[in-house]
Amino acid sequence: MPTLNTQLIKKLKGNNMKPHIKEIASRIILLREEASMSQCDLAKKIHIPLCDYIAYEEGEVDFPVSVLDDIAGFFGIELSTIITGEEPKLHIFSVTRKGKGAAAKRREEYSYEALAAKFSHKNMEPFLVTVTPSSKDELFAQNAHTGKEFDYVMEGSMEIMINGKIITLEEGDSIFFDSSYPHGMKAVGEKPCKFLAIIN
Repeated sequence: MPTLNTQLIKKLKGNNMKPHIKEIASRIILLREEASMSQCDLAKKIHIPLCDYIAYEEGEVDFPVSVLDDIAGFFGIELSTIITGEEPKLHIFSVTRKGKGAAAKRREEYSYEALAAKFSHKNMEPFLVTVTPSSKDELFAQNAHTGKEFDYVMEGSMEIMINGKIITLEEGDSIFFDSSYPHGMKAVGEKPCKFLAIIN
């Protein structure tokens, strides 16, 4: 598995503007090129179709968090390094003040806030996720990734589909599931749904 050197970390840090689809894609291109890998090579390593990977890298479609996590795992770096361009340095504790998490826009109706971006060597990733209701009859955008996931609804309500089963979660409800099964969620009702997601 490739490892990052100090010079590459500086290059990633140099790309550290407000996280955006193109900026995240540029960090991944840099990682791939530093490892002398083709797009096809990396797509195979993270088990996604080449056409999907190319669309992600070209900024046509945003990277799902699960794909970012797989890329980070392959290169042996923290997920937050790809999202923010910063290498996490804290190892005893990390405080994230309200509204100050590392932000990442996933899709038009999704926004993620990484709550432990500065903590190194995490075995889980906590996110504050806000999903706005869509005016169209949207389909579940599903993905799958290794490990487990815990979601706790703080505000609003959402529907989550796991392996073809739809479950409605209201404020105060939570769910723990095997995230290797296809899953996706969407806000229901008139107001945004905010939930805590912990992925390992």
